[in-house]
Amino acid sequence: MLALVQRVAQAQVKVEGETVGDIRQGLLVLVCAERGDAEAQADKLLGKLLKLRIFADEAGKMNRSVQDVGGGLLIVSQFTLAADTSGGNRPSFTQAAAPEEGRRLYDYLVHQAQAMHPVVATGQFAADMQVHLVNDGPVTIPMRVRP
Repeated sequence: MLALVQRVAQAQVKVEGETVGDIRQGLLVLVCAERGDAEAQADKLLGKLLKLRIFADEAGKMNRSVQDVGGGLLIVSQFTLAADTSGGNRPSFTQAAAPEEGRRLYDYLVHQAQAMHPVVATGQFAADMQVHLVNDGPVTIPMRVRP
């Protein structure tokens, strides 16, 4: 699984002008299932997200997790994270999971996150979404969890 994690002061997702998910301080997680991914990769990714120490402690060092600061998770599906641009100017998305499998793993990740963390918001799978965020830092971290 691929993820692009952004530490945010706030973030929201809109679909057709309506807000479908929003958080204050926390992590905006753009996520993509790749071919061959399974629940194990989603579980490992979630474990890393909840423990990733990228929030400031009293000394101003990145030493606290989203759980430590009581922040939210905004999880948004984004198959374009699997883009391969090595072959030309038009990206290939052949490494992304098939849409049905991508949806299944996205839904699984969200369900697990909701069971383990008190504030979880989402985008809408396969929708044309507008993502608004205030990146705090900025801090943006790419993550890949392999099968």
